[in-house]
Amino acid sequence: MAVGPDVRALAHEHEDSDHPRGTGHAVSEEAALLAAARRVRERVHLVVDGERIGVAFDGDTDLPPAGLVGTLPPLYPEWLGDRSFGQVHGVRFPYVVGEMANGIATTGMVAAAARVGLLGFFGAAGLSVSAVDRALDELTVDPGEHAPWGVNLIRSPQEPATEDRIVELLLRRGVRCVSVSAFTEPSAAVVRCAATGLRRGPHGVSRRVRLFPKVSHPVVAERFMSPAPAALLRELVDDGRLTREEAELAAGIPLAEDITVEGDSGGHTDNRPLVALLPTITALRDEVVRRFGYREPIRVGAAGGLGTPAGVAAAFALGAAYVLTGSVNQAAVESGLSAEAKKMLAAADLADVVMAPAADLFEFGGKVQVLCRGTMYAVRAAKLYQLYVDHPSVEDIPGAVRDKLERQVLHASLEEVWEETTRFWQATDPSELVHAQAEPKHRMALLFRWYLGRSSRWAIDGERTRRADYQVWCGPAMGAFNRWAAGSHLAPVDNRSVGEIALNLMEGASVVTRAQQLRSHALPVPARAFSFTPRRLTAEKHGV
Repeated sequence: MAVGPDVRALAHEHEDSDHPRGTGHAVSEEAALLAAARRVRERVHLVVDGERIGVAFDGDTDLPPAGLVGTLPPLYPEWLGDRSFGQVHGVRFPYVVGEMANGIATTGMVAAAARVGLLGFFGAAGLSVSAVDRALDELTVDPGEHAPWGVNLIRSPQEPATEDRIVELLLRRGVRCVSVSAFTEPSAAVVRCAATGLRRGPHGVSRRVRLFPKVSHPVVAERFMSPAPAALLRELVDDGRLTREEAELAAGIPLAEDITVEGDSGGHTDNRPLVALLPTITALRDEVVRRFGYREPIRVGAAGGLGTPAGVAAAFALGAAYVLTGSVNQAAVESGLSAEAKKMLAAADLADVVMAPAADLFEFGGKVQVLCRGTMYAVRAAKLYQLYVDHPSVEDIPGAVRDKLERQVLHASLEEVWEETTRFWQATDPSELVHAQAEPKHRMALLFRWYLGRSSRWAIDGERTRRADYQVWCGPAMGAFNRWAAGSHLAPVDNRSVGEIALNLMEGASVVTRAQQLRSHALPVPARAFSFTPRRLTAEKHGV
């Protein structure tokens, strides 16, 4: 049977012009195909009439006599990812609201995510242990200790003691999900977090804590898909931080069963394209599972660049078990960023991002992706790093350069900055000051890291006098989202709740997926069937 340009589509009139429905008569080919793409919760029947193939819905009365040749089942946003993700983590959607450091992913954002059936992570990175403890007090009340939520653990090469204290806190407070970011390999703290509470259950090993490592390189991914390193397990047992049974069980299961593959994203990123990275790591996952003979699956999620329904649909089509969004949530009403910084994000386009020195990896040359529209942070931070590379100490920097640095970047004298820096490290880790006294170059690094650290705080606090210095972590997904949301109710920042963002992305991804299903059956699906305009949604409208 020939198919192609002479395809005829059948459908009913719908509640709007794009969705014909209700008359029981055949309508135009384009309108019917648009309806078939958008009515994702209904079955779509493929019917033939001679050498023509078209679509119909349950209840159509004017079907051609040749009748039915196939049916596309209903398609729900909840079903786009791995069903085990929702079952294991107690969420409705295969969707994670990622952590943004310094509490930008607030307790309010985490609670709002849980209310619509998402898994949200509190942005603990950069906060003191006491601040994280206070956040846990809030989270155990709303959304509640049994709701789906987690906390971030970030690699702290300059402050390893802080990393250990955060893990101690998370274990003591019974946090069940921990997002692990910026690690290139498991540390003792990470292994302890994953292995504490392991026990044998009726269906295998039962986990008390589930890790969500973010990875952007196959080598790193394999380390977290493999069992915990034997040397670290021995060390933790010898120190009394794990039991022998916990170590034995950890040696036979993957360190993590949820691996987030992070493409070109805001903050720490390798800028790798998700479409190349995700298939590589899912194939690696299959090989690792075979090698170790795991009984439970390893789910591989996707993050980085996900700011439109088409992007989310593409991630699921590549095999993602779940998706994680970050940049787009920074402009949400629940975000901890200031109103001014949110407005800057809402005006960003695809190319309005750039790599700049990172505060936590400054001495190593580490970088983060940040917003460059409306802020000079990237340029000024790069200048500081170049001075750090070129000079052995602050005193070695030429006087004219130092004067310009104080006037145009720091807006304070180097002596004033050092006084504030000293107070900070005396309260958090006095050993850093001992190191700085012995090594002038380290003292210079601490001075410059003052600016890098304060710049993100200015963006959070909305310090108007330092607007040109705002450090706002941002990836290209933000610009893509803004273009998609333009002209809709999601264009104004005040309407961008984390729930509305997620539900619209997932609903739109379902529409895009259905449109591609129809196209793959040789139907001439119009290009606009792959477009989804944001609309006001609530969790109740997404009933299964």
